[in-house]
Amino acid sequence: MTFNMNRRGLLKAGAAAGIVAATIKPAMAAGHGPKKGGTLRLGLAGANTSDNWDGRTHSDSFMIVMGHGAVFDCLTEIAADGSLKGELAESWEASADAKTWTFNLRKGVTFHDGKPFGADDMIASLQMHTAEGAKSAAKPIVEAVVDMKKMNDHQVVLTLKAGNADFPYLLSDYHILMYPAGAESEAIASGNGTGLYKVESFDPGVRCTLSRVAGHYKGDDAGHFDSIEAIAINDSNARQTAMMTGQVDAINRVDTKAEALYNANPNVEIFEVTGNQHYTLPMLTNVAPFDNLEVRQALKHAIDRQEMVDKILLGHGAVGNDHPIGPANQFYAADLPQNDYDPEKAKSLLKKAGMDGLKVDLSAANAAFPGAIDAAQLFQASAKAAGIEINVVQEPDDGYWSNVWLKKPWCACYWSGRATEDWMFSTAYESGVPWNDTFWENERFQSLLLTARAELDSAKRKDMYTEMQMLCSSEGGTVVPMYANYVDAHSTKLKHAEQVGNNFQLDGSRLCERWWFDA
Repeated sequence: MTFNMNRRGLLKAGAAAGIVAATIKPAMAAGHGPKKGGTLRLGLAGANTSDNWDGRTHSDSFMIVMGHGAVFDCLTEIAADGSLKGELAESWEASADAKTWTFNLRKGVTFHDGKPFGADDMIASLQMHTAEGAKSAAKPIVEAVVDMKKMNDHQVVLTLKAGNADFPYLLSDYHILMYPAGAESEAIASGNGTGLYKVESFDPGVRCTLSRVAGHYKGDDAGHFDSIEAIAINDSNARQTAMMTGQVDAINRVDTKAEALYNANPNVEIFEVTGNQHYTLPMLTNVAPFDNLEVRQALKHAIDRQEMVDKILLGHGAVGNDHPIGPANQFYAADLPQNDYDPEKAKSLLKKAGMDGLKVDLSAANAAFPGAIDAAQLFQASAKAAGIEINVVQEPDDGYWSNVWLKKPWCACYWSGRATEDWMFSTAYESGVPWNDTFWENERFQSLLLTARAELDSAKRKDMYTEMQMLCSSEGGTVVPMYANYVDAHSTKLKHAEQVGNNFQLDGSRLCERWWFDA
C-alpha cells in the first residue's frame, strides 16, 4: 500500500513549500475501461428511520455511501490508493508552521438546484459544525479553525489554533459535506448537493433512489451509472438472499460464515480489503464499575481475542490490542505488549479493586457489527473463568446508534478507523468530543494529542503516537478485541479499478462513483 509514503510526502511538502492536490486516474481491472449506463442496486446495512441529509449526523454505512459517496461532495477525497486528492478544493497550500491553509476551490461547480458553488458555501458549511446546539462528530475538526477568510469567490484562507500537518485529510471527513450558504436547511431537507447523483426519492431507513447529474464537473472519469437504487437491508441473512438471488448488485458487511455459499455462486464475487476497521466494546468510564481502572484492565484480560477472530471473523481480520490505530496507519505500534487472555490476572486485578467477582451488563445488536451478539456471548463464556458474570442484553437493530451507543454503560460498537492517527484520536478519544464513547480522561494522553498534531518531525510523532496507543491499551475504556477486514460482495457484472479503497467499506464508500457495469 502506498498510503504511508504519500502521507510522508504530504508532511514534507507542507513544511517546505505547501501542498498541491493531485488528480489520479485509476488503472482499470483486466484492461476494461468504464462503461456508462444502468441502474446500480445496492443492499446496504447501516440504515435507520432517523436518517437524513445532514452530514453532521451521519454515523453508519447507508448514509455515508449515499451522502459523501454520491449526493454531496467534500473539499478533499482520499483516493483508492490512500493518497489525498482534491474534490471541491482543487488545490491547497500550507504555511511553514501548518497553521494557515489556503484552499483554491473548483470553478464551474453547481449545486443540483443550479446555484454555483463558491467560497461563501465552503465557509457556511464549515460553520454549521460549530453552530450553537449543533451535534456534529466533526466539531473537533472545525473548532480548530479560528479564522475563515474569503479572499475571492474561489479562494478561502483558514487559520488554525495550532499547526496541524493532517488538516487537508480531515476535510475529507464524510460529515463535512458542502451545502449552499443561506439555504442549508432546505438542502438538508431535499438533499441538494454538488455530487454526481441527485435525489429522486428518499424514504429514511427504507430506500433511496438517485439519478446521474448531466454535465457534472467530474466529467466522464466518475459516476458511470445512470441511476442508483439503495435498499436498506439491515439483516445479514436478508442481504445474503438479495445478493444470491440477483435482487441487488452489491452488498456490504458480508457474514463470513456464509462465505462458502457466496463462493459457490458463479454470479457473485466477494471482495475483501484490510484496513483500520475495528470492532469495539466501549465502557462509560464515568459510570461505576467502569470508572475503576482495575475493573477495565480485568475485562481486557477476560476476553479471548483469538477466539473472536477465529469464530466471529472466521479469520478475516487480526487480534486487537485495545487502541484504535490499525495496521494501515503510518504509526501503528505493532510491538506493544499484548493484552492477552489471562483469567487469573483478571481475578487478581479485581481483588486489587476490592472485588471477589463482577457482574455487568453488555448491550449488543448486530447493527453494531456483524456477529456482535455472538461476540458478546463468547466474551460472556470466556469471562466466567475470571469470576466475571456478563449479562448480554440483546438490543434492537433499529435505533441502536441513537438509543444504546453513548447511552448504555457498556455496549458493542465498530469504527472504520481513520487515515491518520490524529484524525482517529481527535474523533473518538479527545476530551469532550461528541463521539468520545467512553468519556475517558487522561491528562498525559490529551497533552500528547495536542503536541503530536502540530509536530512535523515524523520520528518525534511516531514516539508520541506509540505512547498514546500504549495509554489507550493499558488504561483506556475501550476493549478492542479485533481488527476486521472489509468483506463485501458484488455481482460479476460490476467492475472496478485494480485498487480498491480500504479507508471505508465499499471502496472507501465511493462505489457509486468509481464502479461500472461490464455489460
